[in-house]
Amino acid sequence: MYLQRVFEGIPPVTQLVSRDSYSTTSVLFKCQADTARGFEALRASCRMAAMSIATTDPRLQQATDWARQILDERELRLEAISGDASFRRYFRIHRSDGPTLVLMDAPPKKEDSQPFIDVAARLHSAGLHAPEVLHFDTEQGFGIIEDLGDRLYRDVINTHSATTIFPALFDLLACLARDVAAGGLPPYDEAMMQADLDLFPDWYLGRHKSRPFTASERRAWEALCRALIENAKAQPQVFVHRDFHSSNLMVRGAEAPGIIDFQDAVKGPLSYDFISLIWDRYIRWPRSRIESWMADMHARLVPGFGLEKWVRHCDLMGLQRNLKIVGIFARLRYRDHKHGYVEMIPMFYQYLLDVLPRYPEFGNFLAVVEDPACAP
Repeated sequence: MYLQRVFEGIPPVTQLVSRDSYSTTSVLFKCQADTARGFEALRASCRMAAMSIATTDPRLQQATDWARQILDERELRLEAISGDASFRRYFRIHRSDGPTLVLMDAPPKKEDSQPFIDVAARLHSAGLHAPEVLHFDTEQGFGIIEDLGDRLYRDVINTHSATTIFPALFDLLACLARDVAAGGLPPYDEAMMQADLDLFPDWYLGRHKSRPFTASERRAWEALCRALIENAKAQPQVFVHRDFHSSNLMVRGAEAPGIIDFQDAVKGPLSYDFISLIWDRYIRWPRSRIESWMADMHARLVPGFGLEKWVRHCDLMGLQRNLKIVGIFARLRYRDHKHGYVEMIPMFYQYLLDVLPRYPEFGNFLAVVEDPACAP
């Protein structure tokens, strides 16, 4: 996630690279003060990742040489600025003259950069502010993009400020759904939704908890999946960012928010990006406030059906996404060896416990989630 510092306390790495001598690169570490926001496990892993940059990194050398040539700069100072769940890396480029830029390193064998370029263009065409793609070599997986800074909405949204901040974000959501072209994007179809849902039993229950479904629980799960998928298919299909939350939105003063981490965009359900914002990883909002925001968003979108149906669409879409997230965080731990994400599972698991009791038809699956052996 471009520019995302998942937690405070990650030591930024500053690297001075001259055209004359890469071997004498000076690497400076400056550790920020620890904060309550972070989780110790991820901080430790990020420190190890930062330290590794001080050792030989042929890929980084190639990216740096490419950037120097593209920018015609003898000397660049690079600052590592990312920490996310992908194989992409980002470095802020400090030049002798001109504004800072961002160097993207997206290994082509692991990351397809074309969707990033395509979606950025779609957002720009709709008058929205995604980072401008200045140069990109898709074969090598190196890009130079606009620097939107590093002030996230995550850092300014709280229980008091949300009242004044969220209306502008709701306007942005309406614009995404109404004005951003969705034609040609991958459809968030039944197969993709089911694959996302299957992360929960496969990686969270099966791998993380060693607690597979019984036969009756499997039937309850399959019934839930059918209902969630049908709920998504019944909604208007629009542009979906697919990870629209406060860590992927940049504060830009009086200007419209900057939008990042959009490369996984799809054509999908109208409620998806909205529920991604309100069921947040950092603040658990009371139900009364969530329902007020549902009513606000319904009035903005005018989806062609009543508020009660919209609330159900949002609740069930939230279940689908939060089941997926719990599974993804477990997969990050075991498949990708990114240990800090499991610390965030309880928040999203609680969202399941908040919503499932509102729908009696899911009572059999609620019993599974309430089983202590399944709890985080």
